[in-house]
Amino acid sequence: MSAGGAGAGQGAGAVAAVDLGATSGRVMIGRVGPNTLELEEAARFPNIPVRLWEGDRAALHWNVVELYRNVTEGLGAALRAEPGLVSVGVDAWAVDYGLLRNGVLGTIPYHYRDERALAGTDLVHARVGAADLYRQNGLQYLPFNSLYQLAVDRSAGRLDDADALLLIPDLFTYWLSGEQVAERTNASTTGLLTPDGGWNTGLIDALELPRSLFRPVVEPGTIVGPLAPSLRAELQVSGYGPRVTTVGSHDTASAVVAVPMHAETAAYISCGTWGLVGVELESPVLTDDARAANFTNEGGVDGRVRFLHNVMGLWLLSESIRTWQSQGLDVELVDLLDRAEAHADRVPVFDANDPRFLAPGDVPARIADWCAERGLAAPSNPVEYVRSIVESLADAFASAVRTAADLSGRSIDTVHIVGGGARNRLLCQLTADRSGLPVLAGPVEATAIGNVLVQARAQGLVDGDLESLRGLVIRAHHPLRYAPRPVRTH
Repeated sequence: MSAGGAGAGQGAGAVAAVDLGATSGRVMIGRVGPNTLELEEAARFPNIPVRLWEGDRAALHWNVVELYRNVTEGLGAALRAEPGLVSVGVDAWAVDYGLLRNGVLGTIPYHYRDERALAGTDLVHARVGAADLYRQNGLQYLPFNSLYQLAVDRSAGRLDDADALLLIPDLFTYWLSGEQVAERTNASTTGLLTPDGGWNTGLIDALELPRSLFRPVVEPGTIVGPLAPSLRAELQVSGYGPRVTTVGSHDTASAVVAVPMHAETAAYISCGTWGLVGVELESPVLTDDARAANFTNEGGVDGRVRFLHNVMGLWLLSESIRTWQSQGLDVELVDLLDRAEAHADRVPVFDANDPRFLAPGDVPARIADWCAERGLAAPSNPVEYVRSIVESLADAFASAVRTAADLSGRSIDTVHIVGGGARNRLLCQLTADRSGLPVLAGPVEATAIGNVLVQARAQGLVDGDLESLRGLVIRAHHPLRYAPRPVRTH
């Protein structure tokens, strides 16, 4: 598979991107140079959470050991295809973490959708009010943000025996290299960084969290070190092999690097399990209006700020498909999307941000409940449900774009959709229709592209600022354009 080539050029080299998503992971080979940008898939594997009995309930965890086995096998495949790999970097989802003692993982990381996190809001806000918290960290309220999870873990005594906390991509970086660091873009999602990117020791102390848990913050593009000796032996690497390099380890931070946009006038939607809708800024927006709108200020590559809002995303579709298949229905998403695109009758538009849709379970039944509470007719079959979900996501996306523009003072003339959602024709068209703005769709592999570009720059294969890196993406990738149509009102 190729992301498109900008043409073979002198000085190109190869790096490996480990990209871990909430439903699947992959290892991608990136060949990058001043005039080259190509991607090849070395391995793809599922990311299936596990439920483990914990006294009185079955808690949801990430199967990180299985993920790591797949990562190392994928890295081996990448090395066989490109023995000259110079670097490997890891990106993953935000907020979740592993707790270690003496370098050993002591707890299997919890999944952010596990219900345990719900108790954290009261624990934190009893010590630090919501308004003060936003002034300190600029984060959108989500009940599973790291600081809420940590408050629960502190209350349960899980922090007592830990001496290090590593977010998921930092945990994999440690297992690959033996070095413990906290990459800034993902660390910014913990709620425990100051807006200028350092650990907020005052807030950490106020929540009675041990300062010793938190590793040194490093920037994307930091060369951490070579592969760990045992891994080099396992992979039969001669010499030191590829160096482990930090990237925008929050997957959205890597994806935004690869948005082929002019940041001053564009909004982006990084659309996968979640839809991250926002703009790129030079400094955070910490106003009461931004807090009321539940917008977040997260770290980006090169010190940029990702000012955005989380929308539930394609999770609504994938969880609906899982539910129908578990009920014995013979349904496939591609077919349902095709039929939903042709569906002419009106369907309900529901609030995609309603917290009832967060936990795993029967999403169609929850949509029906939402409709019943408002006296609306619910969809009657999977095609109507899929159309309703996509209409609702597009409506939420368009609303978030307008709010991002208002809060940031930006004049937006284009919306870029990258990630898996860029393949969804209906979603792209309806987002254009509801926003009244043209939508440029692609690249689909934005996260992996951003990952390899930051590595390539750190290794001297390319140089320049974010705009220079995006110029390479623009030359290599030709997005699909969706022009807005009038929104039906009857």
